[in-house]
Amino acid sequence: MEKDRLIIFDTTLRDGEQTPGASLTANEKLKIALQLEKLGVDIIEAGFPRTSPGDLLAVKTVSKHIKGAVICALARATKKDIDDAYEALKNARQGRVHIFLATSAIHRKYKLRKAKDEILKTSIEAVKYARKKFSDIEFSPEDASRTEPDFLAQVVEAVIKAGAKTVNIPDTVGYSVPGEFGAVIKGLKDSVPNINKAVISVHCHNDLGLGVSNSLSAVLNGARQVECTINGLGERAGNAALEEIVMALKMRKDIFSGIMTNIQTKQLYKTSRLVSRLTGITVQPNKAIIGENAFSHESGIHQDGILKRRDTYEIIRPQDVGFKGSKLVLGKLSGRHAFSERLKDLGYQLSGKELDQAFIRFKALADKKSKIFDEDLAVIVEDELSMVREEYKLINFQVTSGNKINPVANVELEKDKERISASSTGDGPVDACFKTIDKAIGLKGKLIDYKVSAVTSGKDALGEASVKVAFGHESVIGRASSTDVIEASVRAYVNAVNRFSLRKKKLR
Repeated sequence: MEKDRLIIFDTTLRDGEQTPGASLTANEKLKIALQLEKLGVDIIEAGFPRTSPGDLLAVKTVSKHIKGAVICALARATKKDIDDAYEALKNARQGRVHIFLATSAIHRKYKLRKAKDEILKTSIEAVKYARKKFSDIEFSPEDASRTEPDFLAQVVEAVIKAGAKTVNIPDTVGYSVPGEFGAVIKGLKDSVPNINKAVISVHCHNDLGLGVSNSLSAVLNGARQVECTINGLGERAGNAALEEIVMALKMRKDIFSGIMTNIQTKQLYKTSRLVSRLTGITVQPNKAIIGENAFSHESGIHQDGILKRRDTYEIIRPQDVGFKGSKLVLGKLSGRHAFSERLKDLGYQLSGKELDQAFIRFKALADKKSKIFDEDLAVIVEDELSMVREEYKLINFQVTSGNKINPVANVELEKDKERISASSTGDGPVDACFKTIDKAIGLKGKLIDYKVSAVTSGKDALGEASVKVAFGHESVIGRASSTDVIEASVRAYVNAVNRFSLRKKKLR
């Protein structure tokens, strides 16, 4: 193994599955494992075979199909657990057993009710028994970060002598802080005589939000394996997130000099979304590296900087972790520069004065809506700059409707001073009108969204109708208001038709 290669041990399928609400079938575990193999993880902890027949089957299934990564199974320090791990891994191309036993005072007293010498003896016996079946053994003194340093060193030395090739130092309850945890690793390197015969691993939980920080501190102090999960899944507040650790190493080479991983970072986003979909645990939008907002910018100052030079506000290229690119989200904090660039992308070339008018309208709308869509921008530009010529004018409409009859609509439009009329039925009075308009103009519109809201109060309240209609691959928004909501709806649909007609002419 290269001196400064960091081994990435992924435990999404084991500790990650322990996330409340996350449960994976053997087939789902295999799908994730195949993607983890593409991602380039070194070791996949596929499950805890002794816990259930389903988990034993899952580890067997993963072992059968994965060839590029070591497949690991978790086991308590008992013969039965180790036997089950062997049964699950016997067909693995590269198999590892991961044995654990708690060592901290609180676990010895309340959970295990065992003295130090009993813990030490059980640890040694478990590793020696595992050697009969495995050449690759990892041992974890559970709750290591709360274990007395001298006893922790004693256990680590003993299990390495017994045959463990990896010693994993877990911060099981996420209690440590970075400086303290780094000192634990340094202390082991300085005090354990045979420490160079094993790889030091760490497994940090996120109860104080320090899982990644503690892992990185451990790496700086000599750890060369990190146990982590996709999206930071895991018990309680989760584990150290694989994507954050890997990208921290990649981006801060000035600190982590010469330390590299085999991770193909362009696979991170795809892996994250697969895990999210199969576990049912959504990724928070502001999640570092792979959250939907990780490369989104709404502040006008930030957007201006990004447009001038990307790395003014982005330390990572979105494409390097699997995103298509940065996103400039238009909202009330957005500036004129981003607004102008988005209009250019949409095909609108505005003069300085026209841009000023449109920007004022945009800001007013942004105060009312949390997110501005491209269709909204088109409405702003076309309305404010009088770009929508009424190619089709609504002359008259009439609807016959009731609870025991099929609604029938008659609509009369005018185009180039010629009258066009048609009639049709629908699921309701509004639907009948929309279908009649389509019939009259010879288009086929698909209603994507339809909203009616009161603009004013009282019995004669003004109602505003908003429709989003797709004509082929092009979607447009139409709006209109009236004290009659059906009339507002009809006029909004005609407005959408006129906008679509305008855009077709612009593209010719």
